[in-house]
Amino acid sequence: MTTTKKIARRKLSLLQLAQEMNNISKACRLMGYSRQQFYEIRRNYQTYGAEGLIDRLPGARGPHPNRVSPEVEQAILAHCLEYPTQGCLRVAQELALQGVQVSAGGVRGVWSRHHLLSKHERLLRLEQHTQQQRVKLSDQQIRLLERFSPEFRDRHIQTHYTGELLGVDTFYVGTLKGVGRVYMQAAIDCHSRYAWARLYTNKLPVTAVQLLNNHVLPTFDKHRAAIQAILSDNGREFCGRPDRHPYELFLQLEGIEHRTTKINSPQTNGFVERLHRTILDEHFRIVGRKTWYESVDQMQKDLDAYLVKYNQKRPHQGRNMNGMTPLQAFKKGLTTKPQDKGEAVEKKTA
Repeated sequence: MTTTKKIARRKLSLLQLAQEMNNISKACRLMGYSRQQFYEIRRNYQTYGAEGLIDRLPGARGPHPNRVSPEVEQAILAHCLEYPTQGCLRVAQELALQGVQVSAGGVRGVWSRHHLLSKHERLLRLEQHTQQQRVKLSDQQIRLLERFSPEFRDRHIQTHYTGELLGVDTFYVGTLKGVGRVYMQAAIDCHSRYAWARLYTNKLPVTAVQLLNNHVLPTFDKHRAAIQAILSDNGREFCGRPDRHPYELFLQLEGIEHRTTKINSPQTNGFVERLHRTILDEHFRIVGRKTWYESVDQMQKDLDAYLVKYNQKRPHQGRNMNGMTPLQAFKKGLTTKPQDKGEAVEKKTA
């Protein structure tokens, strides 16, 4: 209980005691009040009720009638935010030149209400205001912050079952003498890391469609699974007008959602980017120093042999893989896929 409430209760006890004893003088003597105080307390109680027993400080109620207007107060606060080291007299003179009439005492009164009397407090207010302002960063600054930010490095794509998301991309392998440039169309299941790759002499939408139609989709059909979404960059072999582009049309026919990464942000499709590096380090940089290739078919034959090893024999150290091979994770991910209501009804009826 606060001191104010204790005093109000003591005054109420004085009034009750005087009524019970029917003797004001004796009640005042016992409670330590004078008769003049008793009559004042009783008058306040009869006029204002229980609120009248609370002591009230003398002076104006609410804002003081001589307080500066809200417009002038805002002008003072805005000026002190821009010039926090100026004194109250200097602020008053600066505002007078702007047509705002206020005295130095008025400026000090505004500072007192907002706890800005000292120069340190005004400088601290400027610092807090600056921290709340949003700074627009350039693309280069954003890339540098993301590069060295541990939160950005720890981000990853979260998938729950096989076929939920596939990453696809085109990788430039090199130049083959007598053939020309060689590109690799690659796809990887982001849940199991199961990979597909084919070599071509161009990077057209037709080659990207061929990889899906001839190699990726047959693998999922064999295991009675489906692809929910595909993540690619904004390359011309993957993106274009939805009503004309071959790759876009193929995905629409198969009922596959097409997602694209942020421009100039290859790390947002990190699964397939890491696959490129793995194939480059473990296959191309080794066989390229042992074999003289004369055709793309010859290169494709060795790549197919490596993919068999990668998918079926090589333990994977990726996140949540725990040393499983991609094929083991691929089959395990088929059992964790949530069933549709139609599938559940068919199993029950069967």
